[in-house]
Amino acid sequence: MPRLIDLTLPLTPGARGVAMEPKYTVARDGWNAATWHLYSHAGTHMDSQLHFDAGPETINTKPLSLCMGSAWVVNLVPTASRALLTVAHLGTIAEKFSPGDSLLLRTDWHKHAADPALYRDGLPRISDELTKWCVSRRVKILGVEPPSVADVNNLTEVTRIHQILLGGGVTIVEGLAYLDQLTQPKIFFAALPLKLAAGDGCPVRAFALDGEFSDGSAAFQPPP
Repeated sequence: MPRLIDLTLPLTPGARGVAMEPKYTVARDGWNAATWHLYSHAGTHMDSQLHFDAGPETINTKPLSLCMGSAWVVNLVPTASRALLTVAHLGTIAEKFSPGDSLLLRTDWHKHAADPALYRDGLPRISDELTKWCVSRRVKILGVEPPSVADVNNLTEVTRIHQILLGGGVTIVEGLAYLDQLTQPKIFFAALPLKLAAGDGCPVRAFALDGEFSDGSAAFQPPP
């Protein structure tokens, strides 16, 4: 039987872009409730085309079918700080890949989340070559463990890489975690955002079904 694996970083008050304040309490009001303040790209999150003005798509207009599906898990461990990831890093998966599949790049970068300088400033980046390959091969979702697919301190690079991917129809999910718990090269993956009107991005609950299947593919396929 496949296992359900949570691939989401916890949203902890005090982390970058995350704050929380109690609104009601059982002792005072009879129930507990809180007000959360979330940056739209906090933690494990999804980008929409609006994020870099790469098209008209917003989070609430993204079809659910583009938020889930079969995904290849590429093991890139160990990955050096600021490594530039190319098509060659995909290995044999580049030959096995079918249009409409997704790619999850395992770097174990989530293990650096407690070190903001390394996590953000030293993140491995997606090369222009790999970016254009993802568009030409119709990658549905490109999922990465760092908080961005490109250098967050280089506006030219981060804009170019996002615009190519998002403008080319690739859904970007950043800040994934725990890909080291996956055992199969191909799994079912989903990242589900809130339906934020005109949203440029949104934290997601990302998860995978990991297990051996008779046809080597995922156990579940979403409706077209």
